[in-house]
Amino acid sequence: MKIRLFEAQDAEQIAQLFHDTIREVNVRDYSVNQVKAWAPDDIHFRNWVEVCSNRFTYVAEDEGVIAGFGELEADGHIDCFYCHKNYIGRGVGRQIYQTIEAKAVELGLSRLFVEASITAKPFFERMGFSVVKEQQVSRGGETFINYAMEKFL
Repeated sequence: MKIRLFEAQDAEQIAQLFHDTIREVNVRDYSVNQVKAWAPDDIHFRNWVEVCSNRFTYVAEDEGVIAGFGELEADGHIDCFYCHKNYIGRGVGRQIYQTIEAKAVELGLSRLFVEASITAKPFFERMGFSVVKEQQVSRGGETFINYAMEKFL
């Protein structure tokens, strides 16, 4: 497993991983309508290139397969953080997170923060994050519960 920075040619695999993870993993904690609103069928790969290129986006690659990815913004916000369904529980998320935290320390950040799904909350708790508050967010006409979480470095 190799952790590296995002490259433009990763966009299609990353977009598909995002879509598939939400539809096949997060559906355990959210309704079918919620996951369809969160990960609609019309994935736009070019948008992923732009977004991922403007952040520290780390990709876990396993012999050409993207096993997961996570994005760190310059202010310490962790945005997208997803693991491929076939790699969950194999330490991929931990490796990506450790790379993100090391970059945050290098940047002199004192705090990381994330809006974690119900599904991702236990992972971030294991990484040392605390829940600041439970919140409701809307997307595509659906309301979701997620958790504002933070970790001081």
